[in-house]
Amino acid sequence: MATSTYSNALQNPIFKTVSQAASNLGLDSYVIGGFVRDFLLQRGDAKDIDIVAIGSGIALAKEVSKLLPGKPNVTVFKNYGTAMLKTGGIELEFVGARKESYREDSRNPIVENGTLQDDQNRRDFTINALALSLGKENFGDLLDPFDGVADLDAKIIRTPLDPDITYSDDPLRMMRALRFATQLDFIIEKESLDAITRNAERIKIISKERIVDELHKIIAASIPSKGFSLLHKTLLLPHILPELVALQGIDEKDGQRHKDNFWHTLEVVDNIAKTTDNLWLRWAALLHDIGKAPTKRFDKKIGWTFHAHEFVGAKMVFTLFKRLKMPLNDKMKFVQKMVLMSSRPIVLASDVTDSAVRRLIFDAGACVEDLMTLCEADITTKNPKKFKTYHQNFKTVRDKIIEVEQRDSVRNFQPPVSGEEIMKTFGLKPCREIGQIKDAIKEAILEGEIPNEYEAAKKFMLEKGATLGLKTETI
Repeated sequence: MATSTYSNALQNPIFKTVSQAASNLGLDSYVIGGFVRDFLLQRGDAKDIDIVAIGSGIALAKEVSKLLPGKPNVTVFKNYGTAMLKTGGIELEFVGARKESYREDSRNPIVENGTLQDDQNRRDFTINALALSLGKENFGDLLDPFDGVADLDAKIIRTPLDPDITYSDDPLRMMRALRFATQLDFIIEKESLDAITRNAERIKIISKERIVDELHKIIAASIPSKGFSLLHKTLLLPHILPELVALQGIDEKDGQRHKDNFWHTLEVVDNIAKTTDNLWLRWAALLHDIGKAPTKRFDKKIGWTFHAHEFVGAKMVFTLFKRLKMPLNDKMKFVQKMVLMSSRPIVLASDVTDSAVRRLIFDAGACVEDLMTLCEADITTKNPKKFKTYHQNFKTVRDKIIEVEQRDSVRNFQPPVSGEEIMKTFGLKPCREIGQIKDAIKEAILEGEIPNEYEAAKKFMLEKGATLGLKTETI
């Protein structure tokens, strides 16, 4: 077989530096994995580069550092036998070629020194086992023992060895297969897909953090539904997001049916992926209906109901984030808010009053545009007339939001009259009446009874104080 050479992939001077460093140490070295794959797919310049040395990867990293201007710091991970350095906006990771064996209860392998072939054997997929030589005599030669280039051309995800062994050894590879299929729009070969289904239970030994990292990448893809459909098909989803699985199915009673909220959710996520790269807004789209499974009821008069599903769903977001060890900070609170408010603009669209819009802006605050984006993505009707009507209604709401906000400034609302001024005006110490007056002022502004201005709010404060029997302090 003729050798393919891709020295044009290695034009960055760093590769010559690595080649020289390896020569100094008497080692063979190779670029392997994602950099080679993405070059052949013409996906742009990779910033993460994996270097395999037939020998010590740590020693090679240190030698490379010596040859680079400024001698960049080498970070060594002794437990893993790897080293990393950063230079010119590129992150290089060095590892010695190795072979691995696994125990039943762990994805952490027993590692031994090995050949390049051993190292390629342990790779997850054929398309990630591609290597380019950095040797001086065969610089840029492609080593492709598993026909990875053919799989790239055919857009196929396939394991180098028996897929049952590959996935059972390291179950995270199942998530990676689904993620690559989603990101690259590839097909997972049937044997491999069946092996994922057979080994789905093994995902339990993977840390939540690693699983979530792959979920983030699926959600960030241009068509996230592909990944979630595969998670569902391979029976991985019940182990990761049972809240989504619970949404699947259509029940019928007395001739009345409801839509399948699982597949509807995937449509919503795909819709929102067209309009925003905000990862957490995409998470909100994925979780916006999770409260519907526990709140589903049938009423003979009105049919299927999901009362308070937004409130229940918002509480479920916290439980889900905690279980998956996701951040319980402002990111989680944002997703909660979006889920809790996800139906508000839909209800508002039928009667766009100033007071209702003011309350929407007040409650959503800085997230009001994100909320509208989510609600627009939630339109999945296949009826062209209804689709057009819904979007026209939401445009009306958006226009009203701009008009009301420009006039009333209720976003990130701060009361025109402070609690301190109320206390000083009526000679009060901290008490219930102060809160009553502040709430009354806020409600009056939101209802449009008074403008969001200091003088109007102060006058209203005096009137409200009088109704509570309070007297102003004389100066």
